[in-house]
Amino acid sequence: MQADGPSSLDEVLVKVRRHRTHLSRLMNAHDATRLVLGLLYLSRTAYAAPGTGVPTWSWVLNQSAGRGSEIRAAVSKCLAHWLPATDAQGGDAGTRSLMPVPPPGSEGPLHALVQAIGTAQRVGPLLDQCLQDLSTDQAEGSHYFTPVDIAQLMVGAAVPGDRHRVLDPVCGSGGLLVESHRYVRDRVELEPAMSLQGKEQHAHTSQVARMNFAVRGITAHVFPPGDSLAEPEAEPHDIILANLPFNQRDWTPEDEAEQDVHRPAPPVPNDPRWPEESPSRGSANSAWIQHIAHALAPAGRAAFLMADSVANGRQPITRRLRERLLRDDLVECVIALPPRVFGHTEATACMWVLNKDKSARPGWGVLDRRQQVLFINARRAFEPIPNSRARRLGDKNTASILTTLAAWRGLSESGTAATPYNDTAGWSRSCTTREIADRASSLMPTSYAAEPPSPVQDTRNRIDQLKAELADQFDQMRRLELRLLDVLEEI
Repeated sequence: MQADGPSSLDEVLVKVRRHRTHLSRLMNAHDATRLVLGLLYLSRTAYAAPGTGVPTWSWVLNQSAGRGSEIRAAVSKCLAHWLPATDAQGGDAGTRSLMPVPPPGSEGPLHALVQAIGTAQRVGPLLDQCLQDLSTDQAEGSHYFTPVDIAQLMVGAAVPGDRHRVLDPVCGSGGLLVESHRYVRDRVELEPAMSLQGKEQHAHTSQVARMNFAVRGITAHVFPPGDSLAEPEAEPHDIILANLPFNQRDWTPEDEAEQDVHRPAPPVPNDPRWPEESPSRGSANSAWIQHIAHALAPAGRAAFLMADSVANGRQPITRRLRERLLRDDLVECVIALPPRVFGHTEATACMWVLNKDKSARPGWGVLDRRQQVLFINARRAFEPIPNSRARRLGDKNTASILTTLAAWRGLSESGTAATPYNDTAGWSRSCTTREIADRASSLMPTSYAAEPPSPVQDTRNRIDQLKAELADQFDQMRRLELRLLDVLEEI
């Protein structure tokens, strides 16, 4: 099968987006995009031997040729038969209700979508476009999918390998697992022998992840929808990647959270993930970090996104978490990301890299980095997105960050000598855990890899400091609000 030419592929992309826009006028944009994803899924999976009576993609194409109301029924019937199940038994119970039903009057755009997708010989770009549109549609609810450049940064920092067990406990559309598969495949030049596992709380999104893997031909296991924090992971993992929900409240399981209205909230139950101190009930930030650390194999690595307030917050429980992570020598690198690289929010975040074995060893880096942490200040490492206030990290900045981290580790590519690492003012700095402990265990990169003094930079630093202090005050206000509600319930 020949690949589409550049113009042909561009034309199909434009057609699919235009017809999807027409469809969204008859149903909400989120459902319209999910319906397009379903059609892409059918175009690559809905095939069966003739005469079996099973609805197939070819059958849907023939139905669409008539342009009648039959196309809506045909699409719904085919989706109901072929959609990946989300329940543990593997049946299709409940699957039909997850995919939106084409509404009356949608025959025109639905017919056009089926025909356009039917002409595409490569659906990867179409799938990427739909996932990006879906992320934009639901970004206001903080359910966005990880941007491609951020996913490449996270995977490149974690360095997954063939036969590794890779987990994403909040997998969304599965983008981080897809990027892990691509990263390893490009290096081994074969189909990777990896264990890819994803967990997702929302059934609709869990189904999107299953379709994403199936269309790309990637073998991955997506667990039935559920809360990853409900219990520890059943097995250790070599690589954990996660775009975590920031400042998630009421994160304990419902049966644990239910309480008598006349009694204060019970403490978080004992759990091997937090043997010394239970996380705050008001924010799941520390719970997520400890959940990930507990699930790592003896030489495991993790890369995850976390709100700035966890890196430098002055709350005692957050500070003690950082102290424990440093004492256990788990923190390898913290990267301050630019603002607005997630598009939907002004909030800034850091990418944390945990590593349970920072020693020099064969097959890894040549430098022993135990009791050391690398800080990278990438606040200014962004490029504007045309016709938008949003920004992106971009390929060049992603490569610069990964090159710095690889040099610090002593990692080399293709057997060549590793690039020497040196601290760079305003960009990166390597610190000992003792030095960090003397700074109240702060893990904020901008405090260590500060830009050289200048009138402009002094103003920027002051603004950044005020933002951090304001975020800290907001966190304290949220905790006080929860305490006040508990007190009022006792009255």
